[in-house]
Amino acid sequence: MIRPQTNALRRATDLGGIWHLRLDPDDCGQRQGWERAIGLGDPDAVHPVAVPGSWNEQLAEVGGMNHVGPAWYQRAIYVPALNDGEVAELHFASADYAADVWIDGRHAGASGAAMLPFVVPLATGPLPGGPARLVVRVTNLLPVDGPTQRVTQADYAAEGRPRDEYLPAVRFDFFPYGGLNRPVTLVVRPAHGLTDYRIVTQVAGEAATLTATVHAAAGTAARLTLTDRHGDVAASATAPLVDGRAALASMVADARCWSPDDPYLYALTVELLDGERVIDRADQRLGLRAVSVAGNQLLLNGAPITLKGCGKHEDSPLHGRGLNLPQLAKDFQLLKWLGANSVRTSHYPYAEEFLDLADELGILVIDEVFSINLDFRKVNPATLAAHQQAARELIARDANRTCVIAWSLANEPGYLGEAEYRTQSGAYWTALFDHARAADPTRPLTHANVGYAGNDDPAFAVADFIMINRYHGWYSEPAQLERATARLTADLDVIASHGKPILISEFGADALAGQHASYPQLFTEEYQAELIAAYWDVITAHPACIGGHVWAFADFRTAQHGRRVVHNLKGLFTRTREPKMAAWRVRQLWQRA
Repeated sequence: MIRPQTNALRRATDLGGIWHLRLDPDDCGQRQGWERAIGLGDPDAVHPVAVPGSWNEQLAEVGGMNHVGPAWYQRAIYVPALNDGEVAELHFASADYAADVWIDGRHAGASGAAMLPFVVPLATGPLPGGPARLVVRVTNLLPVDGPTQRVTQADYAAEGRPRDEYLPAVRFDFFPYGGLNRPVTLVVRPAHGLTDYRIVTQVAGEAATLTATVHAAAGTAARLTLTDRHGDVAASATAPLVDGRAALASMVADARCWSPDDPYLYALTVELLDGERVIDRADQRLGLRAVSVAGNQLLLNGAPITLKGCGKHEDSPLHGRGLNLPQLAKDFQLLKWLGANSVRTSHYPYAEEFLDLADELGILVIDEVFSINLDFRKVNPATLAAHQQAARELIARDANRTCVIAWSLANEPGYLGEAEYRTQSGAYWTALFDHARAADPTRPLTHANVGYAGNDDPAFAVADFIMINRYHGWYSEPAQLERATARLTADLDVIASHGKPILISEFGADALAGQHASYPQLFTEEYQAELIAAYWDVITAHPACIGGHVWAFADFRTAQHGRRVVHNLKGLFTRTREPKMAAWRVRQLWQRA
């Protein structure tokens, strides 16, 4: 999928701003025809909300905070005049977690995999411009058979848990924000232009190879041009289009390779030609780099690299999961201040603007599919199909990103310790990993193991490197660092027998900012800092370990829970980005490394 952009042949108009929304707790909107009704059937029940943004905190006073289910957005748009050979479409960067779209009462399209883009056709030229009414039904209720499964209060009861364990009911420990959380864009493009392209880079010393596969609906040839920061051409190639596909390759001499220490980006232009005439074009920034796994090492540009970083969430006051550009810029500056070089998108695809900054600032990204705590008592063929779709759509969106070095296909499956995980997951993982590997054979694949799934997790057999989430010293061996690090070392020793690199993808402890003690005590800033430092000692000493990601970068909102005071407090920073003692300790550790 080509990202919305404006150039000589494409136009993109941001539709962000104030929209209007009606909550639908009884799920009656479609039966009552809200998609056709001005004011969504009752203007008095409609409230102004910002897009991008989550409805929860914006509408907390009228029932939006804990609303799980559908809600209806409405706004007026203007469809621009279109020339012959042009089309207009709506590009939704995501909808949490599913959406249907109507234009002037006509159903026009629906979303695909959760938290990923989808496109809705709008008009085909020639056409005079004119107004239209856009209605979008969004629901944050998860599907039964999705890679992140629906959970209700009744499910908690069946599992022997308190019926009100979480409010709202969720399987995961972060807030189920709903809404149009990323940009909505009106795109005008050539009707018979580029449909997609895939870029692969390889490096060998000071030389690099750039290969591309271009797909198009028409045209005779494709051309790519790579220019450096001075505007000089570093590489170019042209190839004929055969059956809608062109394969291109070019060498880049004296290549400047991209890395966390030198995140150098070139400008890439992909053009579609009809004879000598350019009929479509797409532009992006691109770094030259190669990533691979060899033995127990992760290699970047042929050299071993140690991952230092954090897991984090798209989470901020008022915005919820909605795109918050000032906070995003601040977060990357804080990551660099810490000395971090990597992030996992825990536990879903992040906004493309996040990847923009990661490309620019040299932050390596493990890009994760939205799949959390998969319960294999409920897995069926539809679950696998949806999981494969989510992996495929994530790869389609982000495969051309320099910063993305690996795909993570799930977080903490087998979380409930169900026996079915041991007996049934092997074939599931083989099918899923094979599907993702076919979509992108150039990047390593992994998933995040949880202790309940065991140190011989069936997914380890098909992963290229192994990620483990471990909380010894917190959920087990609380406030007992010596015992905690001994258990961590024992886990690593067993898992190392698989002969693959290991990343400790989550570790940490809650700390309430301002809470202190002179001895090991949970929830103090001192204990959090000491636990992280003790883990880092194990990480750096173990030969199979390629690094660690602290959980988490910053405190974040969770569903209401008797063990949470509104937020998960495992952040190195508070939710408003004040550093805790642990942030300073991590900075000392990582700046030395």
